[in-house]
Amino acid sequence: MAASYDFPKDLTDAQDELRQVRADLQTLYRRVPWSVEPLDAWETHENAWRPASRPASPGWDPQDAAEIARLRARERELATAIVTHPYWSNFAAADVLAARTALKHHHEQQTASASS
Repeated sequence: MAASYDFPKDLTDAQDELRQVRADLQTLYRRVPWSVEPLDAWETHENAWRPASRPASPGWDPQDAAEIARLRARERELATAIVTHPYWSNFAAADVLAARTALKHHHEQQTASASS
C-alpha cells in the first residue's frame, strides 16, 4: 500500500494552482501560432532524414504574449514555493521523492475518493 501523507493546505493549494496554470498554458500554446515572432514558411530539403515543414507564422498577438508571460511567471513562483516549502524538511532525503510524487497526484486521489 502506498504511503499516506498529511500535506498542509497551502502546499496542496499551490500544487492545484500549478496544475491549473500548466493546463492554461497548454491551452494557450495550442492556440497561438508556432512562432513568437513573424516568420516565413519553411520546409526541409527533399533528402532530409526527417522531413518537416511549418506554415508562415504571423507571430503571437501582444495580448497572448503577455498572458503567456504572466502564466509562466506564476508557474515559476508556484514551483519555487512548492519545492522550497518547509514541509519537505520533515522527510529524509531518500523519502522526499515519494512524498513529492504523492503531492503531484493528490488531486487524482481526491477526485477518486469524492466519486466513491
